[in-house]
Amino acid sequence: MRNSVETTLAFLDSKWKLPIICNLLLGPKRFGELQRSVGAISKKVLSENLRSMEGDGLLTRRAYTEIPPRVEYRLTEVGYSFIPVIDSLCKWKESGKIVQ
Repeated sequence: MRNSVETTLAFLDSKWKLPIICNLLLGPKRFGELQRSVGAISKKVLSENLRSMEGDGLLTRRAYTEIPPRVEYRLTEVGYSFIPVIDSLCKWKESGKIVQ
């Protein structure tokens, strides 16, 4: 059985997942919005990460039957449960105990 640290790290097995979560904390976003706000990430890598995160239950993907097609991604309860983890990481960094 995995311990809690291994389980948490398994959810964040890509350098892009935390920035994606942080961007979705502000509300639902479309693919293009996420790509612009996350940074230098390719469409392929963003798509792979979103698919993985959807499979892990961190976010949902909602496709609207419109023309042009529209897809939005939003955090689930599991995704929002990462807020304390993110806050702790930020406080740890700000404490000066980590060297850049």
